[in-house]
Amino acid sequence: MTRRLSFASTLILGICLVWPGARGDRAFAESVENPDIPVTTPTPAETENENALPLRDLRTFAEVFGRIKEEYVEGVPDKSLLEGAIRGMLAGLDPHSAYLDNEEFQELQVGTRGEFGGLGIEVGMEDGFVKVIAPIDDTPAQRAGLQTGDTIVRIDQKPVKGMSLNDAVTLMRGEPGTSIELTIMRTGDEPPFDVTLERAVIQVASVRSRTLEPGFGYIRVSHFQSRTTEDVLAAVDTLKTANNGTLKGLVLDLRNNPGGVLNSAVGVSDAFLTGGLIVYTEGRQEDSKLQFQAGPDDILSGAPIVVLVNGGSASASEIVAGALQDHKRAIVMGNQTFGKGSVQTIVPIDDTTALKLTTARYFTPSGRSIQAQGITPDIELERGEFKPLAADGVDDLKESDLVRHLEDEAPKSASEGEAEKGSLVAEDFQLAEALNVLRALNIFGRLGTP
Repeated sequence: MTRRLSFASTLILGICLVWPGARGDRAFAESVENPDIPVTTPTPAETENENALPLRDLRTFAEVFGRIKEEYVEGVPDKSLLEGAIRGMLAGLDPHSAYLDNEEFQELQVGTRGEFGGLGIEVGMEDGFVKVIAPIDDTPAQRAGLQTGDTIVRIDQKPVKGMSLNDAVTLMRGEPGTSIELTIMRTGDEPPFDVTLERAVIQVASVRSRTLEPGFGYIRVSHFQSRTTEDVLAAVDTLKTANNGTLKGLVLDLRNNPGGVLNSAVGVSDAFLTGGLIVYTEGRQEDSKLQFQAGPDDILSGAPIVVLVNGGSASASEIVAGALQDHKRAIVMGNQTFGKGSVQTIVPIDDTTALKLTTARYFTPSGRSIQAQGITPDIELERGEFKPLAADGVDDLKESDLVRHLEDEAPKSASEGEAEKGSLVAEDFQLAEALNVLRALNIFGRLGTP
């Protein structure tokens, strides 16, 4: 059984401060600067109690607030100042805690649902321009003919140069049914051209699968969304059906998977385990100390698994890799993972804003901390490319070339598996190596057999 992390609600206790007006009564500020003015000072008990309000620091905050209100070169609304103070307070904690305004809160929910209004292209930033990594199947971008390698130089006639990637993505997303014009540069001598697209509801599938060769399956999880566990289960069923009802081995590809929903990581791990601890969390509050246990069913019935990871594998993907590695259920191959082992809890402030607050750390079943350490692969695999040597026109001498050799009764051509292996090595060297390990495990028996 898996246990869900609930979204905790929080009560914000406000401190009512009367801010001095411009050129008005500055008694509060003067009480800080002038020791002759009686002020209330913290008692020794309040000073020793870490939960007591830090009155001196609050006075400093009030003084800074008042100075900005009176003397800053431009007027700043109180709401902007207070929101900036909140953001700064959270940013000073760690890289993952943050204040989420209405737009950012909605963006977070979009990421976990995997559904939004947009064009359907994966993009990155290169030389200050937005580069198309890949159009998603059956989306406006694919139907408009956008191609991998296209460069987006203008969005609705606004130059992209100088924009951040997030700003460009925000411009391209929008209400389904609305139109957008992109100016595209394509490799070659073609001049830039404009493409008008109509935004649609985009559903980003986090799971892709295929058969590498008869009996051996491949599942790619690009990030963990709310429905990823169900998609992985469905992908395994599809692979089994395509391979006469069973699989001899599976490659689970978590490379460049930045993480996502904890429950999905637990669910994916649970699918391949027959019991035991998957992950546990430790934090200051009692409700942040959680343990997640696996159920009794392994959907692969013990067939070997290779998990591919790299430096872009983080958070939820590290939980899956660590759990399967600790239970000796899978061989982890690739590179050292990112090392993001902290838990962020979404704490709603109201209907439109929330805090993303680090509340705990992740630990693998054996007690290893993921934070700032990551998962070390069982087999290190460096990134590389396979380039076949140019043919020199002279083939190796074989028995069949000898004079008066005995003929085979049933000559055989190269197998489909060998042809597939050659193309896979050229396509993805690390994946080809993972498949080789699965073949070896299948020959010598189930994972863990000497």
